[in-house]
This record gives sequence, C-alpha cells and structure tokens, in this order.
Amino acid sequence: MELRLDGKVAIVTGGSRGIGEAIATYFAEAGAKVMITSRKPDALAEAAKKMPGDVSWFAANAGDPEGADACMSETLDRHGAIDILVNNAAANPYFGPMIGIDLGAADKTVQVNQRGVLVWAAAAWKAYMHENGGNVINLASIGGLSVEPGIGYYNVTKAAVIHMTRQLAAELGPRVRVNAIAPGLVKTYFAKALWEPFGDAIASKLPLKRLGEPDDIAKVALFLASEASAWITGQTVVVDGGAMVSESGGLF
Repeated sequence: MELRLDGKVAIVTGGSRGIGEAIATYFAEAGAKVMITSRKPDALAEAAKKMPGDVSWFAANAGDPEGADACMSETLDRHGAIDILVNNAAANPYFGPMIGIDLGAADKTVQVNQRGVLVWAAAAWKAYMHENGGNVINLASIGGLSVEPGIGYYNVTKAAVIHMTRQLAAELGPRVRVNAIAPGLVKTYFAKALWEPFGDAIASKLPLKRLGEPDDIAKVALFLASEASAWITGQTVVVDGGAMVSESGGLF
C-alpha cells in the first residue's frame, strides 16, 4: 500500500532533527508541502536543504502562542492550507528523582511538552482547521504509559499528551482527527543520555532486540496522516520494539 499526501500541507514542530526531521522528510517524499519549525533558524535551514520537495521553515518556540500563530500565518501565506499538524517538539531539562526536580525545570517541561501541544493545536484549529478540517498527530512516549527512573516528570507530561489526544479527538471531530504516537527508546540526539550508556542492555530485553530509529516513528506518522487511517481518532499507537510487553514493562 502506497501512502500519499499529495496536495496536503503539514507543519512539523521540532522538525530540524531526530524524529521530527524524519517525519517531515517522509511527508515531503509522499507529496506534502511541509513547514518545519523549531527554535534555531540555522538548524532549520540546514535540515530543509536536505529534504526533498517543497519544504520551508519558520523559527518559533513550541511553548509560545505568538510564535505558533505566526507560523500558522506564514504557512497559509506560503501554501494556502494547514491540513496536518505534528506536535513533535519536546524538552527534558532534568534527569533524576521526580521529587527533586527544580520547579523552573518542571515548568519548562510542561510549557513545551504539554502546553505546547494545546497551543499549536488551538492555533491550527483557529487558523484553518475549524472550517476546513485537518489531522493532528501528537508525539507522546511509552513513558506516559509506564514508570521509569530518572525521567518521571517528563513522562508525566507525556501521559498528559495521551489524555489530551483523546480529549481533543472527542472535541474536534468530525472535522479534525487527533491521534498520538508513543515511541519507545529511539536513537536520537534528544535521547542520547539514555541510549548511549544503556542502549545495548535495553535492546537485549526487547522482543525485537533493537532500539528504534527515527524512520520507525516516521512511517507510523505517515500512516496516521494519510487517508489509510481515515476512521482512526483518539488513539495512541505504541511503537517500541515490544518494550511494553517485555518483562520490565518499559525501558528499564
């Protein structure tokens, strides 16, 4: 089955590297016009150069409502539509017991991971999707479904993303579909602190015996963005190499 996005326009937050870059690349290869966004203009420009098709970029912070609105306006000016929004941007400024987290780090985690999803979904809805329909895909984590050491508060925000996905799907249907992807440990720069020291040990416990690659997540995002998933909304697709069915029931 060939999954195509011809004639569609997509925005991908956190689109300059890792999972976001892979998703944007797959969307562009499938025929979509893509707007990638993140905080750093240089990284966005470099990523856009490497992608096929019609890919543009706009620098904005995922937790900033004004930046989200400006990105929507720029996308409409350039491409005339906002059919797909991928909320991929994330932050994790703290590693350690949740009870010891600095409140500033906690607030930043919520601002990007949790509030950012709401901010960008609301911006897309107001700018285009309330009249024309659309498709929102949120990046959660298997941490939002399990308990893990070190990244507990990050996982709290990802649990919120999973519930927000269900709530938004109920509120925005039938015009807009809203789904989430919950990756396991994927070999990205963002997750380097986990997979570099612990990757081999974690992979050995997985039924599929390897860690994820950004392409593993991008393929599922393409399915959810396409008409092949037209009767799916409010769901979280776990893509974890079997971590949730391993003996540990998670990464560790």
